[in-house]
Formats: sequence, C-alpha cells, structure tokens
Amino acid sequence: MKIIAHRGLSSQYPELTASAFKGALELPIHGVETDVRLTRCGEVVCIHDPVISRVSNGFGRVSAMRLEQLLELNFGTEEAPEKVLTLNNLLDIMEDYPDKHLYIESKHPMRYSIMLEEEIVKILRYRGLTEDPRIHFISFSLPAIHLMNKLAPEIDRIHLRRSWERWLNPTDRRLSNPTGLGLSIERAKRNPHLIGRKGLPTYLFTVDKEKDWQWALERGVEMLTTNFPGEAAEYLNDDPVTALYANAHGKEE
Repeated sequence: MKIIAHRGLSSQYPELTASAFKGALELPIHGVETDVRLTRCGEVVCIHDPVISRVSNGFGRVSAMRLEQLLELNFGTEEAPEKVLTLNNLLDIMEDYPDKHLYIESKHPMRYSIMLEEEIVKILRYRGLTEDPRIHFISFSLPAIHLMNKLAPEIDRIHLRRSWERWLNPTDRRLSNPTGLGLSIERAKRNPHLIGRKGLPTYLFTVDKEKDWQWALERGVEMLTTNFPGEAAEYLNDDPVTALYANAHGKEE
C-alpha cells in the first residue's frame, strides 16, 4: 500500500513548509501531498486554507495577497521561522528525492477558478513533468479534474468524493474522466463497496490510526494519506500478517 504524507510531515513540523516536506521525504514512504492556491499575482503557493491566519503570523486571503506580501510572514514557528513555499520551491525539493511521488491538490472554490489548474500545468510543463508518473493531481472539484484531463491528459487525476455526494451522486457518476477515486476513511468504513469502484484505484484520506491502516490494507486500498507516515510505514512493514498479505497481493508498502 502506498503511504502518502498529508501536508508533509505535519505531525512534527508546521504543515506545508520546507521542513515538513523534507522530513517526510526522508521516510521510507511513497510520497507527499500538498494543497495549492493561487495568489493575486498568479503564483501557486502551498497553503491549505483560503486565509492565512491559522498557518502564519499574518492575516488576509491568499487570493488577495501578492507573493511578496506572503514572503514577509512566518509560516513556521517562533523558534524556527519558515517562508511560504511555492509549488516551484516544492518541486525543487523533490528533485533530491527522485523516487518519491507528489500529489498536488487544488483547492476550490476560489475567485480565480480554472486559472489555478492552468498555472499548475504551466509549471509542470516548463519543468518537463506533465508526463511524469510521479506527479498526481487530486481535487474535490469535478470541473478541476475535467480541466486537467484536457490540459494534461497524461497526468494521473484523482477525484476526491465529498460527503454530500452519497445523496446527490448515489450512482457515482463521473463526467470528468478521473484515473482514481478518493474517499474519507469514515465514508469508506460505512460503505466498503466504494473501494475500487468503477475499477479505479482508491485514495483514502486522512488515516491516522493503526486499526484503520490495517483495515485499509486488507480491503485493497492502493493509496493512503496520513499525518503519521513514519508510524504507518513502520507498522505496515513490521506486522508479519501485513507483510504476508502485501506480498501475496503484490502491494507496494
């Protein structure tokens, strides 16, 4: 099973910072996940929330701020200050870890709509990564998945199911042609039949308990994102039953 660090090693470092990603990339895991948003000046930055007050010492909406303003703020701790990370910064870091994968989640709704996906593709195309199997695009937004299919069809596209889709989309219709489907651990445990639905690989989020790591592995979940990637890797690699199951099914740990 492929273990993915949620927002980097966010259990030990401030989320989506250089230290969080470097810490995660040193672990024996599959890869890391980042959220991205678009600034007023068109820069793709690694920030989860639409406003920055929770993750920095500043205030304001990401979409209303310029990169220069964000760079003046501290996204780390008082003892270890950190600058805001751009997608380009993160891709620079990833170059030192050629065996690791990157899952890029575009955050919607936002004022710039499809411009975010367009800028993501520009960056990936400039760096020659639009056909790289280590790059994955994920989003809760079906229009975003659809647009990525048009802009860069070779990139893996994982649609994350929202909780309300169990009512508004009970048949699990996909008009955006995703290559993978995601769901929360809570919804997966209520509806295990959604795992592997439509013959597509499953991306499970955000899974932080040992019993749920085991549960996911036994049900054939391909990708699992967690805030505790080191502990998950140690648990799955050390458990003899898990190892036997993984070997028998050809799963990557």
